Amino acid sequence: MNEHEVYMRLALDEARQALATGDFPVGCIIVQGGAVVATGRRKNSAGGANELDHAEIVAMRSLLDDRPEVDFLEVTVYSTMEPCLMCFSTMLVNNINKIVFGYEDAMGGGTNLPLAALAPLYAEKQIEITRSVLRAECLGLFQQFFRERPEGYLHDSLLARYTLMAS
Repeated sequence: MNEHEVYMRLALDEARQALATGDFPVGCIIVQGGAVVATGRRKNSAGGANELDHAEIVAMRSLLDDRPEVDFLEVTVYSTMEPCLMCFSTMLVNNINKIVFGYEDAMGGGTNLPLAALAPLYAEKQIEITRSVLRAECLGLFQQFFRERPEGYLHDSLLARYTLMAS
């Protein structure tokens, strides 16, 4: 098992905890120098359309609260799902330049954003993105979520349809 898989398994643990509470199963781990420095999981999606408490944002807030001295240039973010545009741009603004994810977000993924075409703040960023780490395990959680909650969060969305048909 390689290093990315080790940390993605920890992100999967966070995602399982989110799923157990009825939330969308996104888990996030932030690693610096071989140590986990922050964790986060999706919150507040079970009861409505709260789009602020994404796992990556929760983990970044935790890191800033608990370890404000950490240099974001030295961390790697692991997420069970491709960061959305909000989370991806927040990482960019905070100088996070290494992102690893498991399952692609066919509806709202932000990592394909053409940075070179944007304003200098973004265009000058050099981002290292590693995709599809433990994809099958991540996909399985999202499929479970959509099967068990057919009328819940993001039901009948492009992402739900794509995920239920994916293999």
